Amino acid sequence: MAVCTPVLAQKETPVRNHVEHVLAVQNELGECPLWSVEEQALYWVDIERSQVHRFKPASGDHAVIEAGFPMTAFGFCASGRWVTAAKNGLAFWHPHTLDYQFIADPEAGRPTSRLNDGAVDRQRRFWVGTLDEADYEAPISSLYRLDADASVHLLDSGFATTNGLGWSPDGQTLYFTDMFHHLIYAYDQDPASGALANRRVFARVPEDKGLPDGLTVDSEGCVWSCHWGGWQVTRYDPRGQVEREIRLPAQLVTRCAFGGEGLDELYVTTARVFISQEDLAKQPLAGDLFRVRTSIKGLPEPKFAG
Repeated sequence: MAVCTPVLAQKETPVRNHVEHVLAVQNELGECPLWSVEEQALYWVDIERSQVHRFKPASGDHAVIEAGFPMTAFGFCASGRWVTAAKNGLAFWHPHTLDYQFIADPEAGRPTSRLNDGAVDRQRRFWVGTLDEADYEAPISSLYRLDADASVHLLDSGFATTNGLGWSPDGQTLYFTDMFHHLIYAYDQDPASGALANRRVFARVPEDKGLPDGLTVDSEGCVWSCHWGGWQVTRYDPRGQVEREIRLPAQLVTRCAFGGEGLDELYVTTARVFISQEDLAKQPLAGDLFRVRTSIKGLPEPKFAG
């Protein structure tokens, strides 16, 4: 597994870690940024407003699509549609026609539970976790996998709000966030079957750094984790050691994704939900989209097989 190259002190490399304010969108709960290589566009969602955003950096074009349902995460499909997670279950959805096809609700019968973050693995399966809206800290959330045949599989449970998922470049390690336990786990994953084994703590986030939220994995096998309430993104090397921390002018940092022509630009979504008007006055960029130009490349997003 690749080892991250050490970085010089921030004062010596101001350009590499410079945070750019890209769009003033004021998302209530901006989440799940994904880069489309074919379109050279970034997509993300505002969960609370049931909206999908599309941004093309080359032209500056920004569009908002009314999804019609509270999408929490999504993945691209080879067919052009998306596989989506929402508060009411899994579904296929097309961003151009708005066609919606329900798949399943693995949390049916639990009225306070909903799906949360999700992602497509290297073998083109969709993974998604849950949370309990009545008690985010209750250790009753679960991790599921959706296969190409539309079958849904329970992988693990006992988490206090599931969040960011990502895979090592070889697809043999899953990184997974147990948000209110302040933990990022690593699992061994069998690429062929999707089976998980050997859960262990990859990183423990100190309480004064907020809560671990969404994450992505770069081409060097390092994990970039966003901090809800922590004003930052942290890059961990494959051993779980902090390699760098990047501060943002927004408290609720939700998820990040690599984009740009060279996949070397880190796009970061944020939120403003739950922040008082008094505190918003101190962070007027909360809920906006940010970018960090890096010398590190991400990986193209796999497409769901269904």
